[in-house]
Amino acid sequence: QVRLVESGGDSVQAGGSLRLSCAAFGYIDSLSCMGWFRQAPGKEREGVAIIYTGGSSTYVADSVKGRFTISQDAAKKTLYLQMNSLKPEDTAMYYCVADYTLAACRSHELRIWGQGTQVTVSS
Repeated sequence: QVRLVESGGDSVQAGGSLRLSCAAFGYIDSLSCMGWFRQAPGKEREGVAIIYTGGSSTYVADSVKGRFTISQDAAKKTLYLQMNSLKPEDTAMYYCVADYTLAACRSHELRIWGQGTQVTVSS
């Protein structure tokens, strides 16, 4: 059983930066990927960024490409999302996600979710 705990959400002005962290607990050695999803009120859930085991490959959504960077510290069992040049449309609940299967990772249907951390960007 894997448990994911996010932190780092805050309220910032447009143009600002935040770094989200996700601490992973439990048996994480068999995870195929970890990533970040977000959901704003009234909007569909969106896959923001995914990193595959070993950091060999990443996915970053077009909406955040060039502004957000996903990384992981395997030794600390922690996933990060560095968010720069934040925009009001980045306002959402951000969730750390993970899955054991490569198929789920590739289809962005990850099944292990954290409780979320709120990011609010004001103009």
